[in-house]
Amino acid sequence: MRVQRPKGTSDILPGESGKWERVEHQARKFFALAGYQEIRTPTFENYEIFSRSSGQTSDVVEKEMYDFNDKGGRHIALRPEGTAGVVRAYVEDKLYGPQIVKPFNVFYIEPTFRYERPQAGRLREFHQIGVESFGSDNPLADVETIVLGHDLLAALGVKNYELHINSLGNQQVRQAYHDALVDYFTPLKGQLSEDSQRRLGLNPLRILDSKAEEDQQFLPNAPKIVDYLDDESKANFKAITDQLDHLGIKYVLDNDLVRGLDYYTGVIFEFMVADQDLWASPTTILGGGRYDHLVEEFTGPHTPAVGFGIGEERLLLVLQKQNPDLFAPAGIDVFITNIGEGTTLKTVELARSLRGQGFSCMYDVDQKKLKGQFRKADRLQAKYVLTVGAKDLAKGQLTIKRLADGQQIQFDLEQAADLQAVLEQFK
Repeated sequence: MRVQRPKGTSDILPGESGKWERVEHQARKFFALAGYQEIRTPTFENYEIFSRSSGQTSDVVEKEMYDFNDKGGRHIALRPEGTAGVVRAYVEDKLYGPQIVKPFNVFYIEPTFRYERPQAGRLREFHQIGVESFGSDNPLADVETIVLGHDLLAALGVKNYELHINSLGNQQVRQAYHDALVDYFTPLKGQLSEDSQRRLGLNPLRILDSKAEEDQQFLPNAPKIVDYLDDESKANFKAITDQLDHLGIKYVLDNDLVRGLDYYTGVIFEFMVADQDLWASPTTILGGGRYDHLVEEFTGPHTPAVGFGIGEERLLLVLQKQNPDLFAPAGIDVFITNIGEGTTLKTVELARSLRGQGFSCMYDVDQKKLKGQFRKADRLQAKYVLTVGAKDLAKGQLTIKRLADGQQIQFDLEQAADLQAVLEQFK
């Protein structure tokens, strides 16, 4: 047997995992400042959770979902995106109750799975950072969500990103647009791809998202949903764009933007990054929009909602190129070296004490010679080396050295209980 990981997956190794941790730490901190709480849902759900939310004719359901029958005969699917599981939890756990402050805001950071061709920044197992906000149909809730995505990318150091925005209107608008697409594509049916021919009778909106060459030639002249928006939808969309204008958030009105999942209603948006060193054309790293009927689809009460998701692999590709300082090795605070009899257990005690004080601290469990211990401290990029010597220990003293300039201080053993005070003695 050849021992290797499945195609489309990756090992996030030590060193690399630190980069992920930094991005996720910043995201968690950022969301907490905006009043979002973390939610964690199962990696797999009943198949219908995703088929109903994403749409039976979407690529996600038709081609990309990992689904199977478990040993009890239940039809199960691995999570292909984050929103559906959160909505299921919202309904099942009655997070819409009167005791819940509205809007109810949550975020998640989780692995997701789609069977598609592996490519840069998108694997079959990939990771998604997302937010969902339940309970407000005010355009300000859409603005808040868009601004949250915009400012998170800025805080992480993403450059050259551009907000694309569109509106899918309400149910009446979508029905009128559906009929217009059917009228447009029906005479062309014989020239469309096999998938689009089938979708024409089920959900013609999906044709607009087709990547098939046969379909591409007809998409530029297809009807645009902006021409079918009613007064209510236009007013809602204008309220959103007016507020973005006032806040100085630049955007592109993109009539071709449709998103790949069926649950979206109203405003939809994507943040795209243009970087020729990464991708030939601008690529989406964050996308989302409003979905006002999905909670009802899951038998919950009418609940307007809006959210977005970020592809973490794509985000990391961009950040490693555009903001490498974010991933500069941090090193550890203190490495403890020791020499002589009776110093080993004191080293362990000191390490526990320093960790308890909030310092990152290591020592050499192999107990190599002092020179080897200092070499390890250098490799770990330690800021300070605390030396425990048998002779000094007998006198109740320790020595600490700052590696940046070689300056060192000798201090009493009891002072190690407050190392910060010792460090403040350095010039």
